Amino acid sequence: MIELLQQRMAKYSIDGAEQQEQALKEMLQELTLYALWREGFFQVAAFQGGTCLRILYGLPRFSEDLDFILQEPDPDFSWGGVLKGVTEILAEFGIAAELVDRTRADRTVRQAMLKDDSLGGQLNLKFSDLPPGRKLRIKLEIDTNPPAGSAWDQRFHDFPTDFPVLVQDLPSNFALKLHALLCRPYIKGRDWYDLLWYIRNGTLPNLGLLQNALEQMGPFAEGDVEVNAEWLQRALLEKIHSLDWEEAVRDVEPFLSAMERRSLAVWAEPLFTERVQGLSGRM
Repeated sequence: MIELLQQRMAKYSIDGAEQQEQALKEMLQELTLYALWREGFFQVAAFQGGTCLRILYGLPRFSEDLDFILQEPDPDFSWGGVLKGVTEILAEFGIAAELVDRTRADRTVRQAMLKDDSLGGQLNLKFSDLPPGRKLRIKLEIDTNPPAGSAWDQRFHDFPTDFPVLVQDLPSNFALKLHALLCRPYIKGRDWYDLLWYIRNGTLPNLGLLQNALEQMGPFAEGDVEVNAEWLQRALLEKIHSLDWEEAVRDVEPFLSAMERRSLAVWAEPLFTERVQGLSGRM
């Protein structure tokens, strides 16, 4: 198993301790996905979000959390029945992880936290391992009351071996990213980086899902919004004109390679305005 982990680590181009830690987190994310598959998790849930794009679609930025969505609403879902099995499977790789259920009954998004300080100790690392007492931390979140209208797809991953992962398809993923862009009360540059990636890859959003998500939660829930290409362009442009782009850059920069960071020099209203207008023209 150590050789398998070492080979995986060797695929990363690492130029500092920060990127090394991100690589270790990503390996732990991949192993956790594998463990979830073995536990039958993807019979009821699907993978979504930035880490899904990173691991299964090649998004060129690191991502911290594992985000999931139930295929059908289930107010009784709890991580408790899943975590014990995941811990046992991770132990097969020499990983003594701690998995803590942080579920709150009053919240539809249920959280768990994975903590580990054993993975790096097995490997020959270019930079020193984590300081004593510090652990890799990966948050798992699942929406137990998802808006209606998602579509699903199946992707295959190849580490630690070939296995299938049910995912929210890209148009649906894009729709919920747009929901976050329009409704999040703070600036998250990673959202805007992902927007550019979706547009660059020719993905069109699932507008029906976006409509349902806006009606379910956020500042548009009380309004009478009809989601179409014209409305979406207008809403995105209003958001773009209101943002502090320096703050957005500061958020996303630590998650990018040196090459990707160069593109942040052009992050401002003109770039995003042009991209959004181009997206609307294809819808």
